[in-house]
Formats: sequence, C-alpha cells, structure tokens
Amino acid sequence: MPVRPIPRVLALVAALALVLAACGGGDKGGAGGAGAKSGGTMIFAASSDPKSLDPAFISDGESIRITNQLYEGLVATKPGGLDIVPSLAESWTPSADGKAWTFKLRSGVKFHDGTDFNAEAVCFNFDRQYNFKGLAQSDAVSYYWVSVFGGFSDKKEPSLYAGCEASDPQTAVIKLTHPSSSFLAALSLSSFSIQSPTALKQYKADEIGGTEDSPRFSAYGLEHPTGTGPFKFSSFKAGDRTEIVRNDDYWGKKSTLDKVIFRTIADGAARRQALEAKEIQGYDNVDPNDVEALKANFQVLQRPAFNIAYVGMNQAKPPLDNIKIRQAVAYALNKDALLKAKYPPGSQAAVDFMPPDVPGYNPDVNPYKYDPAKAKQLIAESGVKNPTIEFWYPTDVSRPYMPDPAGNFQAFKADLEKVGFKIVPKSAPWSPDYLDAYQAGKAQMYLVGWTGDFGDADNFLGVFFQAEKPEWGFKNPKIFGLLDAAERETDQAKRETLYKQAAVEIAKFVPGVPYAHTGPFLAFAKNVQGYVPSPVTTELFNSVTLGGQ
Repeated sequence: MPVRPIPRVLALVAALALVLAACGGGDKGGAGGAGAKSGGTMIFAASSDPKSLDPAFISDGESIRITNQLYEGLVATKPGGLDIVPSLAESWTPSADGKAWTFKLRSGVKFHDGTDFNAEAVCFNFDRQYNFKGLAQSDAVSYYWVSVFGGFSDKKEPSLYAGCEASDPQTAVIKLTHPSSSFLAALSLSSFSIQSPTALKQYKADEIGGTEDSPRFSAYGLEHPTGTGPFKFSSFKAGDRTEIVRNDDYWGKKSTLDKVIFRTIADGAARRQALEAKEIQGYDNVDPNDVEALKANFQVLQRPAFNIAYVGMNQAKPPLDNIKIRQAVAYALNKDALLKAKYPPGSQAAVDFMPPDVPGYNPDVNPYKYDPAKAKQLIAESGVKNPTIEFWYPTDVSRPYMPDPAGNFQAFKADLEKVGFKIVPKSAPWSPDYLDAYQAGKAQMYLVGWTGDFGDADNFLGVFFQAEKPEWGFKNPKIFGLLDAAERETDQAKRETLYKQAAVEIAKFVPGVPYAHTGPFLAFAKNVQGYVPSPVTTELFNSVTLGGQ
C-alpha cells in the first residue's frame, strides 16, 4: 500500500482480447505443515483499526486486509502472484473498440444479507461511486475511484466511466468513455468490490460528514458491511479488534476457520511480544531485525518484493537542473553497500523504477553502477563549483522499502560527500510534514518509495513520470508521450515494449535514482497452515487452517 505521490490512473491489461474462464492458483510459499484441523479462531495483529469496511472509501492496508475477506470484485489476483483471474465474473470480453466490457457473472451467489448477487447489483455499485457528491468526491475519501476513473457524474472532471447496463441477470456491460488498458486490472482493487445494494441503501452508506482530513462515515462501514466473501462481519470494537466469521453459504472454497479476529496492536515490538506470548497467531511487517530470532520458534514468510525505494531529485532546484550533476549523484550512491548494511536478506538493488516481476520491466537500462571516480569527473564537467544539495529524509517512520530512513540518509550522505558534494541535512516527521513537503516540490533531493497496488508498469512508471509533478520539477514530452501511449495500448506485447522504451529514456534523463526492492516479512505460529503471501497483500484467510498446538 502506498506512500502515494499525487494519484493517477492505475493500469494493467491481463490479456485484453481474451475471454478468461475460471482458473485457480496453486499455493506457493505459504505457511504450511501437517495435521491441519477444521475450525478454530485465528488471531492476526493489525497495526491500526480499519478506517471503514466500506471498500469504496478506503485505501489503507489494514482496512483493505479485512475487506478482502468480506467482499469480492468481478476479478481478482491469483494467490501469491499478479495475474488477473476470475472472481464474481466467470469471464469477460472487450468490445472491438475497447470501450465496452461484457462480464458473464456467476449464478447462485448471495450477499451476506441473503439478497441476490446479479448484474443489477454490479451496475448499482459502479453507478453509486460515479454519483458520489460533495466530500465523497475527495480523493482523500474515494481515492481509488479518482485514481482509476477520474471524475464523477457532475462532469466537473473527465471520467473514464460512461455507464453500466444489466443486459440480463448474469451479464453486466461496463462502458468506458475511451479505450483503457488500465480498466481490467483496476477492478481487482478492493474498492471495486460488489456490495449489497439493499444494505448500502438501508444503512445510508453514502452519508458522510466531517472533513477530508477527518471524514465521518455512516454506521454501515463498521456495523453492517455486506458482501459476498468467504467471511461475514461479526463485530468491531475501536482500539481493540474486528471479528469476522465463516460464511457457511459461500459459493467458493469455504473457510475451515470459524472466526478470524484482527487485534489492533499499534507497536511493532508489542506485536512480536503478543506472538511470543501466544496471544496472536500472526502479524505483518515484521521488523527485519527480528527475523532471525523469530525463525527459531515461528514461521517467517517473506512477501514477494513489490516496491521501490528511490532518491528523488527536484530539477526545479539547481544544481539538479544540470544533468551531469544528476548523473554524478547516480554514480556516487553505493546501493550494494547500503543493502548489505541496512536491508534484510532477499532485498535487491534496483535498476528500473519498478520491480522485476512487473510486465514491461527493463533489466537493461543504464543502472549507473557505483563509480566514485566517474561521479567526480561528471561534477568537474558540470561546471558547478562546490555543488551543494539539501537532502531530505523522513523521521518517525519505517517503511518496508526503507526500514531505517536515517540510516539510508547517512550512508548516501557519506557517498555523496566522498565525491565532492556538500550535503545539507533536512528531516521532517513522515506524516503529514514530510509527505506534504516533498509532494509540493519543497524538497530538493529526498528519500521516498512506493508499494504497488497491483502488477502493472503504469502503477509505477505512470504514477511517477506520466505528467508534470512538483516533486520532480520537470517537463519531458518524450517520456510523457511514451507513458501516455503505453497506458492506452491494448496489445500487451506492444505495451511492454513501450514501457521498456520509457525506462530507457527515464534512465537517460535521471530524474531520480532507484536503489532497492524488498519483500516485507510476516510471522506466524507454527500451527498456521495455508497462508499464501501476496505481492499486493490480497491474502485470503479461507485458505488458512490451524494444526495441532
């Protein structure tokens, strides 16, 4: 989940011209063991309460972890991977012009309130978000609608969404204003899960108060969330827990667990202590420094790396407008030494601005391998005497792609000073100070990163470089044009080629320096079986069983 630059369209085409029949994914890399038994309660530690359990209004990981159990979308991601697979839709077909998508829906599916899932319910959900008013239109509230579809029915901003038609109970046709290679994979996001229209109306889900910074949602979100998923909502207690129970009427693989409890434990050390005390059976985002010690008595799983840590450079602030200075920075940074000193096993030095598993990744872009002599030469050629850079880093935070921001800063500061840069340190608390400052273009050079929402190049390169943004401070029509073309290209092979070309141009232009990918860790009691870590955190607990103690 994101540390987000300014939102924009997310994208993926998973075989645009194919009609996909239902397919399954084998477990890989999951928690395992023998002696699984039916029933029982799984207690998983969350770092915070869910903000809401109405997926249309959330973008934080802890809320999404729970909504993934309660709701389903038309499509999903394959367990443990990035491929798009059927969910509530058994198959889909795009029109010849790419502006209409016909989804054939599963029959016999019920919402948790006993009402029917059908094409009218699908259209109700998409029309609901398209018709949001007032505060509900804020990207702080309906982040993914704004990111994926853009505007709303008031037409203040253009929208990708043109409407939805229920041509029969098991056929929904979603219409777009223009062809979009982003559309299909975007539907795998929790925000586009299908909710019970009856419950949404009964509990007045669209009534929102408060402000963008502190919205107040209706009782629906934390009292009556109603989907089709393998678990049903049971209860929520602020600051303590959220409980969900098995859906015995689920259309798919029914859970063997009777109940899952998400305990709110904000402190990472306290989560570890709770696991060791057998108060919980698992937790996410394990401190990398705890991994080896935990392995003695617990299962430690690593989520596939699906993030990027990078040094950003704002070209609106000299001397970073000088390409030789930017190149010098790139050659000066010793990525391998930093990863060895500060990152957990399995971390990778970055070359492209996206992870290797993403279609369109280009391993052949110029990686600016560590070369202090080359960096000194470029500084001399730049004509800049005694180049000085204000270098920002965040405090009060640890991110999966940046476990120790201050440590990263100190290592890179030493690298840069070694070749002749004068570095002026600048730090700020992560949220909101640091995020607001760098996104507003106030930072000259800065440490940040991104965790992808799903496996697509546009969710990385497009998010960063498809348009002019204050944090980068540049206009580059060639890069912008390549990324625009790639986003709309419906031929997957051609699309990947465009992203590889864009990666080459980005590397030549050096807007920043990608330096690390890392997979976060999860820890479980040894009796937990069947948990399959996902690169996009879409794990389902109906695959989990508890073995003997």
